[in-house]
Amino acid sequence: MTVPADTLVKVAEADFPTAYGHFRIHGFRRAEEEAVALAMGNLATSPPLVRIHSQCLTGDVFHSLRCDCRAQLELTLEMIAGEGRGLVIYENQEGRGIGLLNKLRAYELQDHGADTVEANQKLGLEVDLRDYLLPGEIIRHFQIPAVRLLSNNPGKIQALERAGVVVAERVPCQPSGTDLAARYLNTKKQKLGHLLDL
Repeated sequence: MTVPADTLVKVAEADFPTAYGHFRIHGFRRAEEEAVALAMGNLATSPPLVRIHSQCLTGDVFHSLRCDCRAQLELTLEMIAGEGRGLVIYENQEGRGIGLLNKLRAYELQDHGADTVEANQKLGLEVDLRDYLLPGEIIRHFQIPAVRLLSNNPGKIQALERAGVVVAERVPCQPSGTDLAARYLNTKKQKLGHLLDL
């Protein structure tokens, strides 16, 4: 039997010990999209902490100080480990969906004075190309009735709710020590409406 291309397919699952605790890692595919999910504890009772984290090679891997992505991911893992339960969905949506090389082109424009929003616009790209249909399906896969969403982005809450996910609570995800990313964070607050205490 052929599976429709837009059906969520779980590709793999394995034990995943980390410095933050013991997770299970799950790999998912839907059409051309791929994502992994780190799950800890019982997710089907009261709403668990959930973070949808867009891949950020520059921050997550190379410790870039142009953004707070890695710090948010680390804070998320600490908070989930502290509660002993939660879910991180890690999406392949580099640079708010514009891709790695376009993100580097945007960095180049930022070096010449553009902010993160202006840089995308100068490249003829949307400010944010992401949708949250795949994360919504992954959350339903885990039979999670409602989530406590770790996010500063009200647009992400609205998009998740459009994807059929009940957001019971927004939990701030604002790490300390991100002073070098102050201009980036201020732009997200002023132009994208992110809920940040700056």
